[in-house]
Amino acid sequence: MRNSETGEFELVVGNSQLLSGFFIGVVLLGVVFALGYVVGQNSPRTAKLAVEASGAGGATSGDARPQPASPAAPPPAAAAAQPPTETASDAEPQPSTQPARDATAPVAGPALVPQAELPAGSFWQLSAVKQPAAEVMRQTLRDKGFPVLLSPAPNNLVRVLVGPYNDTATMGRAKADLEKAGFPTPIKK
Repeated sequence: MRNSETGEFELVVGNSQLLSGFFIGVVLLGVVFALGYVVGQNSPRTAKLAVEASGAGGATSGDARPQPASPAAPPPAAAAAQPPTETASDAEPQPSTQPARDATAPVAGPALVPQAELPAGSFWQLSAVKQPAAEVMRQTLRDKGFPVLLSPAPNNLVRVLVGPYNDTATMGRAKADLEKAGFPTPIKK
């Protein structure tokens, strides 16, 4: 309706127009939330979320977690071309960036160690995965200086165990080192 004095138009919105606008807004929000839910369900999960969702604790998929990159070694020709700056007797021992190894921990071979034959002490279980993934995890842990054993688990899985540790202080340091190295929170076994 036009106001004759000012020349402006006045819009009158009734109840039916207000309710229609409200319901259209609700429907649009519902569509947006539904699309968000569908996208969230179809996106890949991270390893940590998969562990929490499964409720299994240590049973993770070794393939879902990114593996740390191995340090790049200088080319052999470049290393041979550089003259040595110090002799072995003059060099001071360098601090190690690797976690301290427990002297009583055996270095595991390629075979699985049955539960009954595990050495005395406590272990950290990182995961229970298929044999190939367990071998990859064992090699990665060995490269980082951790004592690792593989033990059979139910459902054709293999437990990845770090240890044995004989005291709680050493176990605590090992747990902190594992978490700092990017491995999931271990379970005490």
